[in-house]
Amino acid sequence: MRALTWQGRRDVRVETVPDPRVTEPDDVIVRVTSSGICGSDLHLYEVFGPFLDPGDVLGHEPMGVVEETGPEVTELAAGDRVVVPFNVSCGTCWMCARGLHSQCETTQVRERGTGASLFGYTKLYGQVPGGQAELLRVPFGNTLPIKVPHGPPDERFVYLSDVLPTAWQAVRYADIPEGGSVTVLGLGPIGDMAARVALHQGAGLVIGVDLVPERLERARSRGVHVLDLREHGDKLGDAVRDLTDGRGTDAAIDAVGMEAHGSPVAETAHKLVGLLPSSVGEKLMERGGVDRLAALTAAVDAVRRGGTVSVSGVYGGSLDPLPMMTLFDKQLQIRMGQANVKRWVDDILPLLTDDDPLGVEGFATHTLPLEEGPAAYGTFQRKEDGMVKTLLRP
Repeated sequence: MRALTWQGRRDVRVETVPDPRVTEPDDVIVRVTSSGICGSDLHLYEVFGPFLDPGDVLGHEPMGVVEETGPEVTELAAGDRVVVPFNVSCGTCWMCARGLHSQCETTQVRERGTGASLFGYTKLYGQVPGGQAELLRVPFGNTLPIKVPHGPPDERFVYLSDVLPTAWQAVRYADIPEGGSVTVLGLGPIGDMAARVALHQGAGLVIGVDLVPERLERARSRGVHVLDLREHGDKLGDAVRDLTDGRGTDAAIDAVGMEAHGSPVAETAHKLVGLLPSSVGEKLMERGGVDRLAALTAAVDAVRRGGTVSVSGVYGGSLDPLPMMTLFDKQLQIRMGQANVKRWVDDILPLLTDDDPLGVEGFATHTLPLEEGPAAYGTFQRKEDGMVKTLLRP
């Protein structure tokens, strides 16, 4: 089959690799029809090279049609249409039973001390082959895939794999009061969708922050009050307070993560780690990694005293210096973590109707053949061509 593979820093290629096979009795093989490029895929493209091997298949936002099932699969049959969550979760362990699918005890990567395995996402999370490919082996066929109806376009459902649950959890964790306010740092796919979800759930003021003109305009068209980071810079918190009676918003969502603009020292460190041999870079990141924290510190500044900071952007540093005095003094709550995809599916599915209140149809700015995936990674990383969300079609 054809698949998009990691080959080195800023080097991904579509290659022919062996087809996946049923190896466990509850496996299913899915023929992928759409697979998204996620903002966290860019961390693999740029930063997480020490935890990847050349040839690793990327991608964790797939959907498609079941082609083959193992002998113990009873909930699906060949021909069924499914979305595949990015968490590899069993659905039955102690953690999954409590809605913490990203902490699944069956697939935790204990030798690394990390949570549930993820499709297409490094040795830290199981090194499971990903879904930017023609075929994907999906374990836990009775409990993991999300069955969806045939008929509507893929874009109606594909974001159930990651974007929708991640944005939904970010807003729920933000605990925005009815009619309250929230600042969303970063208007890439997750931040954009989180802003839409917050408005849908009753927020009175949603402030979206970015520095890419197309992203700002896209959010503005959905009713978000946008602030251009290029104009406000380190005075962003003041601009937010000017809109909120001097207090700051009730909540702030960091939808950027480790590669935020405005952290030049950490940015240089990221680039240097990417140039080291894998064995050296891996140890350095595990024991001395530092993230670019500009988005997180901006969220702490923008939120009101007694408010909540929700972190959905991915971080990977082990020595990140947090502003503990400010966090304590402002009496802030912080919630964060990988989205527990299956936890939120029942809440989201009723919204994926013809009325489309979240605007999932048309959410993708680019739909491209899988073979154009390498170029798309570069465009997305450079924030060019108005690219916010790309779907690859094998």
